[in-house]
Amino acid sequence: MRFSTSAVLALPLLAAAAESPFEQYKAKFQNFLGSFGVAIPGVVTPEATTESVPAAAKAKVGAKKIETLTLENWKDTLYAPVKPDATQPEEWYVLITGGNKTCFGHCGKVETAFNESVARFAVQAKSPHVAAINCDDEPVLCNSWSASTGALWVFEMLPQPAPIDVYWKRMNLTTTTSQDILDLYAKDDKKDFYLIKGYFHPFDGQLAQYGLAVPLGYFLWIMNVIPSWAMMLGVSFLSRTMMNRGAAPNGPGARAGAAAPRPAAQ
Repeated sequence: MRFSTSAVLALPLLAAAAESPFEQYKAKFQNFLGSFGVAIPGVVTPEATTESVPAAAKAKVGAKKIETLTLENWKDTLYAPVKPDATQPEEWYVLITGGNKTCFGHCGKVETAFNESVARFAVQAKSPHVAAINCDDEPVLCNSWSASTGALWVFEMLPQPAPIDVYWKRMNLTTTTSQDILDLYAKDDKKDFYLIKGYFHPFDGQLAQYGLAVPLGYFLWIMNVIPSWAMMLGVSFLSRTMMNRGAAPNGPGARAGAAAPRPAAQ
């Protein structure tokens, strides 16, 4: 019964905690979710002190490093190599990967191919910047972008406030090789990719412009981690409350009028 009220009240506090000093609210909400065995992304609990980072995100091959994008650093990381007076975009290849929770253990092949492609990119005169996101570790970020695992995203970064072109392509989880990724870059066009438009564009979408992308990411993440039986209890509680209020008389005057006997006819 307490679940529904607590979850609704905690949502705005949790969203504000992503970019504000109110970390105590985040900790309180973690205590609440802890009863379901769930941890808020970015909150280190006594049961989860070991850093979990995908092999693709931690790899450093030669002089080219695969950056790890998180909810806190992704924008700064993507803008880091962009010069203020640049007219040509800095290109990023970002692998959206995951573990058992979000990719069901099927992303190992594409991660290996991505690592190997980075090693080959490192010896080329021209190559993209590279990064990776693990949706097991960054579910809020993946939900705020509506990004699915096993996909390759391409960001063409220009100085702010220039619009940013973002493309994505679903990679084959069983047959992708490093040569496939190198061939995509060698084509020097985006015919094999989909241009991202609309609400979920990380930079120019309506959700990002109005500051709603991260709150929505938290909301979608919470909907995924809350057990179905708890959701049913919350819906049942709300429906019963609404039905009881609808059936109740409108105010004490109505109750008194309903209770008073009607005078007998003369």
